[in-house]
Amino acid sequence: MSVQTSASDDDIASDFAPRLLAWYDRAARVLPWRIAPGSDAAPDPYRIWLAEVMLQQTTVAAVAGYFARFTERWPTVGDLAAADDADVMAAWAGLGYYARARNLLACARAVVADHGGCFPDTEAALRALPGIGDYTAASVAAIAFGRPTVVVDANVERVVTRHRLIETPLPTAKREVRAALASLVPRGRPGDFAQALMDLGSTICTPRAPACATCPLSDGCRSRGRSDIERLPVKPPKKAKPHRHGLAHWIEREGRVWLVRRPGKGMLGGMRALPGGDWTDAPPADSGIVQVDHSFTHFDLTLILVRGEIPLAAAEGEWWPISKLDAAGLPTLYRKLTDKMLERHA
Repeated sequence: MSVQTSASDDDIASDFAPRLLAWYDRAARVLPWRIAPGSDAAPDPYRIWLAEVMLQQTTVAAVAGYFARFTERWPTVGDLAAADDADVMAAWAGLGYYARARNLLACARAVVADHGGCFPDTEAALRALPGIGDYTAASVAAIAFGRPTVVVDANVERVVTRHRLIETPLPTAKREVRAALASLVPRGRPGDFAQALMDLGSTICTPRAPACATCPLSDGCRSRGRSDIERLPVKPPKKAKPHRHGLAHWIEREGRVWLVRRPGKGMLGGMRALPGGDWTDAPPADSGIVQVDHSFTHFDLTLILVRGEIPLAAAEGEWWPISKLDAAGLPTLYRKLTDKMLERHA
């Protein structure tokens, strides 16, 4: 659906950023990677980039602890670039979408090798770094460097599609959202503008029961008062996920369990895990000791744990103390399995 501009729309547009920023100055969330509005402190591009990567498809609540641990252990991009891959993957365990951790290292190393340890300050140059897409490039450029970019995440999509009553389904609607915002970004405070839209979507223009009565943009919102406001943004029909099955092996000896390192590329790449075969469409014949169900972005998985034999001497892996499995950095899928196994034998 295209948006027609009228004089009243022009009036609304001229007031959009001032209203939003005035609200943000009062109500901005306090976040460990954020410079508070009005502060004279300089934003740290490393911390902003790290937070943005961690926040992809993950909640602020889930990210906060990881962000604190990462920045304490690797306080600069140079520190992260010099880190051991296995240490970073272990520290990331449980945060999900593990390709982000691999890209995190690749990006940090590119910043050190190609940019002298300083993040480039333009959207185009940031986008050229490993693992940085359109959203992250725009966000870091705006928040860290004050570039007047158009930053669009899920919260921003929700605010703008409701405010302008954009009924085109996602992801096509993203173009209309960007077009609607392009002329609204204030050159003096682009980073605060982007963060204000994110906060508004997170705290007021929520997916369910938006608090329209307290919204600073309610006067010009075309969806306010509509009974169907929660359907915006319009999402495409969900496709049924395939269901896969797999086996994992519990190989125990003298209080230790055998762990392997998954291949560097692919699902859970580079992570420690219990040994096992490929994940297939057909369920295994063995009912196993315990099983877990886990959902990935593109498929659901049932993983069954069975007892295995001591591996061949040539097999690559390590004996890990069962009492210290918390320190192994297992991804959530395998952590679920080991927790069930340990509960069984408690």
